[in-house]
Amino acid sequence: MSTKTEVERVRGWLTGRLPAEWFEGEPELTIDRDEILIVGRIAAPEQKGDVSAAERSAAEEGRIKQYREDTRERRIGIARELEHATRRKVAWGVQCGDTRTIFTSLSAPVMTRLRQPERQVLDTLVDAGVARSRSDALGWCVKLVAQHSETWLTDLREAMTKVETVRQAGPDKSTD
Repeated sequence: MSTKTEVERVRGWLTGRLPAEWFEGEPELTIDRDEILIVGRIAAPEQKGDVSAAERSAAEEGRIKQYREDTRERRIGIARELEHATRRKVAWGVQCGDTRTIFTSLSAPVMTRLRQPERQVLDTLVDAGVARSRSDALGWCVKLVAQHSETWLTDLREAMTKVETVRQAGPDKSTD
């Protein structure tokens, strides 16, 4: 979990470091213990007339591919600087129209101990072809929980931020 101060520090650094022409507006920033994800909005291609959803989607995917190729070297350099400063991996993505693409995101191993009933849930998902492995099944379960509990998770994150603020203002806080 990142603190508000960490997010503000990284956002400020990116504001000063990212080329102004890369994104429309401020990029979306998501930070966890392992990774910083930067997702910026890029202009959707202009298309004349009434186009199908498939044509629009293909044009957006093409624009994203072009952006990725054109900015690759500079993105890698900026990511290395930020990784050195924060000791976190950096991933990039873009939003173009209705199409959102994350380029290379960290897949972090998470160790867990599951009892037989939980393992049986994962094995059922594997046996049914919903997931390729227990690892994929567990990831699928986490996505499902997040999808159906987003309001609760948002409330929980806000409460954790308030606790961090109170903790930082506590009696053990050293004064300069």
